[in-house]
Amino acid sequence: MESNFKILWSDEAIRNLEDILDYLTSRWTEREISNFKAQLSKQLDFITQFPYMFPSSEQNERLRKAVMSKQTIIFYEVKERVINIAYLFNTRQDPNQL
Repeated sequence: MESNFKILWSDEAIRNLEDILDYLTSRWTEREISNFKAQLSKQLDFITQFPYMFPSSEQNERLRKAVMSKQTIIFYEVKERVINIAYLFNTRQDPNQL
């Protein structure tokens, strides 16, 4: 299914992803890391197909919150035909960092 939405990553979201991948690299196998990347890609595809499906964040109503896994939450904003990935939150972090 083709989507008309474009994904843009914030600098913070890119740093978050790099931090998550660094963490995973130190603890997981290459196969598990590949599975994480595939899961992330699938979740982003799902967000582009159904951007308003996920609930608004309690911390910031302009952002939506897509739970990718027990450990990873994607926060994003929809503006016209663009999905701005604001940040990825690793649930192992202090929730006050949100």
